[in-house]
Amino acid sequence: MVGIESYAVYLPVPRLDRADVARVVGGRGKGTRPVASYDEDATTMGVAAARAALHGAGAGVDSLWFATTRPAYLEKSNAATVAAASGLAAEVAAYDVSGALRGGAGALRAGLAAGAAVVVASDVRYGLPGSADEAEGADAAAALLVGPDPVAELVGTASLTSEFLDRWRIPGDVRTRTWEERFGVEEYVPLVERIVDDVLGRCELKREQVDHVVISTPHARARAAARRGFEAAQLAAIDAAALGYAGAADLAVGLALALDAAAPGDLVLAVSATDGADAFVFRVTEKHVTGGRSGLAAAPAGQPVSYGDFLNWRGLLPREPARRPDIKPPVPPAARRTASWKFGFVAARCGSCGYRNLPPRQVCLRCSATEGFEPVSMVDVPGRIATFTDDWLSESVQLPARVVAVDFDGGGRFECEMTDVVGRELAIGDRVSPTFRLASVAGNGVRNYVWKVRPHLEEED
Repeated sequence: MVGIESYAVYLPVPRLDRADVARVVGGRGKGTRPVASYDEDATTMGVAAARAALHGAGAGVDSLWFATTRPAYLEKSNAATVAAASGLAAEVAAYDVSGALRGGAGALRAGLAAGAAVVVASDVRYGLPGSADEAEGADAAAALLVGPDPVAELVGTASLTSEFLDRWRIPGDVRTRTWEERFGVEEYVPLVERIVDDVLGRCELKREQVDHVVISTPHARARAAARRGFEAAQLAAIDAAALGYAGAADLAVGLALALDAAAPGDLVLAVSATDGADAFVFRVTEKHVTGGRSGLAAAPAGQPVSYGDFLNWRGLLPREPARRPDIKPPVPPAARRTASWKFGFVAARCGSCGYRNLPPRQVCLRCSATEGFEPVSMVDVPGRIATFTDDWLSESVQLPARVVAVDFDGGGRFECEMTDVVGRELAIGDRVSPTFRLASVAGNGVRNYVWKVRPHLEEED
């Protein structure tokens, strides 16, 4: 028996008010949508989701499958970065499934076939100002830990591939283009009907026996038409979240939301319709505890972001940067030598005095010992702000950069940027916890990933 052993969803903190967008570009806007912060991309969000899903597990994982339509790099593996920052061993095979919306379903199929894997789907959704992708998208990530001891066992799958041009984006372009709307409805709706009948037939089930249904497709009219084949109660878990379309992560996010609402014995049908259709049926087992396993219920409250800041973060409204020298990219050999610190946030605990040296050093800062250091992960260690300042000359996209010195619980001090605090007052003693983010993107395109801190959620204790 294979299925989903654990799962988690990550939503970035900033929320864009669609009414603010409408005031600038026209039209009407209602509600908010989650948007990746200035120091987040598909990789960092994927790390956040993967770490949450792997919390307390991960020893039996053989492979990692990372899906996104907005990869930070081409040719260089982003999955390798996700694996390293998620604390997975070098023996875990990590693969990218990038470029197409269908990669989210493909990664899930690959993970289920592998049998002991973590499936990570993460996407940043935007387009030209005023576009439907900007208004109706959602930046999000989800991770599904697949294994033989599941909370939701796989009952059956089915897939169809169909070649037609409804939606496309040229590599490097911001804008996603679509063909006229009726064409998508005519192509997608029959595909969904066929794949649902196919997978339910294989599982010897009828539609009314399914308790929770996920319909994932970028085509809003096709999605609305496909939903008519089900009762409102079957779609309630997804409707309650009202997140928007999350791209390659949409299927996994929807599946996590459905599992949150499911009870042991429930059947969950998850359908993705992009360039074909994929369907998965899961039966929730007695190991499942109904409630917020995805982590969304305990997620921090959203913080409003102005439309101007959002456009600046996406590079669509570049502001005059601080008058500083050009950003120097990380040097690959140095980054390689310090990979456990840079990606794993592993400190060196002195064997003589017990002090945690952050970053690891050849000489202990407290007792000057030169040997006997022990690696210790700081990823899950919260701390308190010892002091802080606002840096208006930082290379950060969002000014001022909030720079803090942190005293970690159990010892160790580290100075870094604090994130998720735009417009928020800081105070000495505030609780913080580590988070994997972007420090900068150099002129040659190299992304400098680092560990920062963000406000700590007491629920994480």
